[in-house]
Amino acid sequence: MRRPSAVSSWRSFLMNAASRISMALSSLGGLSPLRSVQSTFGIARRFRSGQGCAPHRIGRRRRGGSGTTSATAIVQDVEWATDARTDPNPLRESIRPDFSVGDSPLRLVDLFAGCGGITLGIAQAALAAGRGLDIALAVDFEEQATTTYQRNFPSANRVETAPVEDFLDGAIGSKEPTLTEHRTAREVGRVDILVGGPPCQGHSNLNNHTRRVDEKNALYLRMVRAAEVLNPEVVLIENVPAVLRDRHDGRGVVERAREALTALHYQVADQVVSLEKLGVAQTRRRHILLATREGSVSPATIFENLGADAVENDLAWAIGDLVDVSPTSMMDRPPQAKAPNLERMQWLLDNSAYDLPNRLRPECHQGDHTYKSMYGRLRWDEPAQTITSGFGSIGQGRYMHPDLPRALTAHEAARIQGFPDYFDFSACTTRSALATMIGNAVPPQLGTAVVSSLLTAGAFGSMESVQPTSALA
Repeated sequence: MRRPSAVSSWRSFLMNAASRISMALSSLGGLSPLRSVQSTFGIARRFRSGQGCAPHRIGRRRRGGSGTTSATAIVQDVEWATDARTDPNPLRESIRPDFSVGDSPLRLVDLFAGCGGITLGIAQAALAAGRGLDIALAVDFEEQATTTYQRNFPSANRVETAPVEDFLDGAIGSKEPTLTEHRTAREVGRVDILVGGPPCQGHSNLNNHTRRVDEKNALYLRMVRAAEVLNPEVVLIENVPAVLRDRHDGRGVVERAREALTALHYQVADQVVSLEKLGVAQTRRRHILLATREGSVSPATIFENLGADAVENDLAWAIGDLVDVSPTSMMDRPPQAKAPNLERMQWLLDNSAYDLPNRLRPECHQGDHTYKSMYGRLRWDEPAQTITSGFGSIGQGRYMHPDLPRALTAHEAARIQGFPDYFDFSACTTRSALATMIGNAVPPQLGTAVVSSLLTAGAFGSMESVQPTSALA
């Protein structure tokens, strides 16, 4: 068995000391046990940041100026107190806020909603601005996704497991809405933000050459039809960068979307965004198309300022406190590796290496045709690579833990994706479903960054109650 690292030893020592001190203080009417443990963990973080003798660092790099509990919910054995004086990391929050509370709520429609990552980000932005979030409609065709969404946003007015076409089935550009669309517009009412992440399997570089004609590419344009019918103040469409090269009916889907939204009197801009610049602890890139009403804030201005004051976070910031978490739930239970992969991971640790030599790789992964990151080890002081549903296997990418001979747990992957500990994934009853849910999610910080900028720029005004008018009227 590998000797415990200096980080683990120091952390265990400090946590044991914290426990004793906190209980003593509690009995004397002093600090609460949680506050004491949290404060002591702040000391542990300073050791890891290079102010003590532990080798690793929990780092944050600044770019610019300045409760749900269940078998598979992200809940730690120690419920860390949320206290900005000692630990401002929002990923460790274990009590879900009530996002419906606040003045002048933003009214949201989320199509292709998944588990609700981008909705969570928008909710966090609204909460920080003192605004509530009113979810008029969320739609996804995967039942586990909509169940997860409903559990995390219990105040949502309507969460439906269905294809988006069940609500928006008219042709793009058609002046006459269908009966279905009339009903959808009437039931949804006013929409401030229309957001969606159409399935990206049709766009991803991970797919074969048929992706350019995949029918899923047409789903991107369903977002445009939704804008035609629902007449939102803001449209936000996210996808993989490869969507820029994809075509439908002989034309680029992004180009068609821009033209159609411009015809509806929106200002439109699009950009590929590196999410590590927004504080996500991974090197993930997403394409964003943003449209705002003529006369409102320019989306180009939003992109110019996006993440200007963000803090770039490394892996240790995201998961450094999870090294010693007890593996009592599926979220924290390490994936099982076969003997050859265990040997490969131990070799990396024993040799202080981060990339596996070609000679130690399986034959099918030797040579120049495979990614160097496969069978690689993560570094504490850098962002992780893009999290996919394969995060539980080192043969799927650089997913080995920095200090331990194992791949990432679901809890760690969710943290790296930007999900706080209060987010409930308990609808996923198998490891495979859990990995897919987390790997396919949109990091919440994307929604937070965009909507925070829009709110600051006054894009939504005072949000006085106004009756909607369809763009087709």
